[in-house]
Amino acid sequence: MYRSHVLVCGGTGCTSSGSAQIIDTLEKELKRNGLENEIKVIKTGCFGLCALGPIMVVYPEGAFYSMVRPEDIPEIVSEHLLKGRIVTRLLYQETVESDTIKSLNHTDFYRKQMRVALKNCGVIDPENINEYIAYDGYQALGKVLTEMTPAEVIEEIKKSGLRGRGGAGFPTGLKWSFAAKYEDDQKYVCCNADEGDPGAFMDRSILEGDPNVVIEAMAIAGYAIGASQGYVYIRAEYPIAVKRLTIAINEAREMGFLGKDIFGTGFNFDLDIRLGAGAFVCGEETALMTSIEGHRGEPRPRPPFPAEKGLFQKPSVLNNVETYANIPQIILKGADWFNQIGTEKSKGTKVFALGGKINNTGLVEVPMGTTLRTIVEEIGGGIPGGKKFKAAQTGGPSGGCIPAEHLDVPIDYDNLLAIGSMMGSGGLIVMDEDTCMVDIAKFFLEFTVDESCGKCTPCRIGTKRMYEILDKISKGKAHVEDLERLDKLAQYIKDNALCGLGQTAPNPVLSTIRYFRDEYMAHIVDKRCPAGVCKELMNYYIDESKCKGCTLCARNCPVGAISGNIKEPHIIDRSKCIKCGACMEKCKFGAIEKH
Repeated sequence: MYRSHVLVCGGTGCTSSGSAQIIDTLEKELKRNGLENEIKVIKTGCFGLCALGPIMVVYPEGAFYSMVRPEDIPEIVSEHLLKGRIVTRLLYQETVESDTIKSLNHTDFYRKQMRVALKNCGVIDPENINEYIAYDGYQALGKVLTEMTPAEVIEEIKKSGLRGRGGAGFPTGLKWSFAAKYEDDQKYVCCNADEGDPGAFMDRSILEGDPNVVIEAMAIAGYAIGASQGYVYIRAEYPIAVKRLTIAINEAREMGFLGKDIFGTGFNFDLDIRLGAGAFVCGEETALMTSIEGHRGEPRPRPPFPAEKGLFQKPSVLNNVETYANIPQIILKGADWFNQIGTEKSKGTKVFALGGKINNTGLVEVPMGTTLRTIVEEIGGGIPGGKKFKAAQTGGPSGGCIPAEHLDVPIDYDNLLAIGSMMGSGGLIVMDEDTCMVDIAKFFLEFTVDESCGKCTPCRIGTKRMYEILDKISKGKAHVEDLERLDKLAQYIKDNALCGLGQTAPNPVLSTIRYFRDEYMAHIVDKRCPAGVCKELMNYYIDESKCKGCTLCARNCPVGAISGNIKEPHIIDRSKCIKCGACMEKCKFGAIEKH
């Protein structure tokens, strides 16, 4: 028996911050102090507070150490693990309350959260199936195989109100029922782990922290629709998630949770992994299935829908990682428990990857209906540097920008659609007053242009024409008529593109025109970027009242555009200035401004 457990985050965020070195140093230090048989070191999945990595939590005290460095380890071992004195200076400061340690659940970041899909992330070792089993793992699969018929499973999922977490929000139970009604010699269950939205890392974190929950859920789906084979389609850029999922699948086979005659019930189900090459369009269900088949990832016209003719032209069901992560708990705790969480039409919780201009960058899970204000100001800790909130982008390239006037709108599928955005897979990028909304629309549209598979003309050509207009606007070369053309073209593409990629590509543009039209007009009419972001419309100025004449700016200007005598205010020759920003970066007195 170990007297203490040290949990170290092994998610991608903390791994990139050096958590592997922390674990190595910790294990060596424990051995040096003769504590290797008393202290258990466990590598877990994501805790959520990604900006504070590497993260280390010591139990039973619950001491939450953040931004741990290798040189901090000897002190933690000698003081805390050997002498029982918590090293307060290294704790996440919000957990420190006078002489006591506050529970993480009482901090601003966690207090308003409710972990369902992320229940085991940061709690268990994802590479040890026994730890998953200890937290009720595979009990839901056992229950459905021994106590429920396939129809009863589908009915329970329908009753729960669970909707797909991949973006469109289609009712999960209904989707399963469609696939179940078609008879065929072979059916398939697929998992979309090809998370492609810029700034999104929800599915990756679930697979890194709790891969068995997806395996169990897919087996349950297989039983419900009559499928014996499943595929997890995951992008190759997620090496940690791929590794842990592979380990979990192999362990599940060894334990008899995958393969032939599961639980002695005669039910057969197995899983394989297929690696994606990073094509965003393969997030669309028919393109994903086409890619699994070994072909170029392009969407197919619907109908027929995948429930009738999907993977290899057989009845198939596809859900994303987060959707599956809810299934076992719905089975164990009941549909009534789940549908009491959230709003009338959007049940349960939603995981968001919180990024951008926000203090607490990381992974959060909140009940549907939580307001954007709660996520940004309370859980996210507000905007850095005292800046004002300007907008939040939800749904990535498929979503829209939500302005400050809608901060108090409860976030669910229908409310987001009503204000011109969408849930998407769950990326939530926060923007402050220094963000140019034209530039944001241009950024997401450029991504879509690059990721279009080219199969249909509205997406292949239309998004490129939209990007060209946005580029003209950002350079001050557009006219008012161009804005009207942009709006009209966006609407046409929404109505005529083949798949969801093209149909939603105009959303960032349409939402920014809707809520920030004045910024577009400033670019077009005044030839000015109010946020000072668009390079061609930006000029640098030296404030004479602040300039000390130190010459640092002049010495660092690569084109000699700054002149002036020592200890006298300098000036910038804008005809020479290439707007690189080197002068502003070097100025120690805040004398250089951009407009």
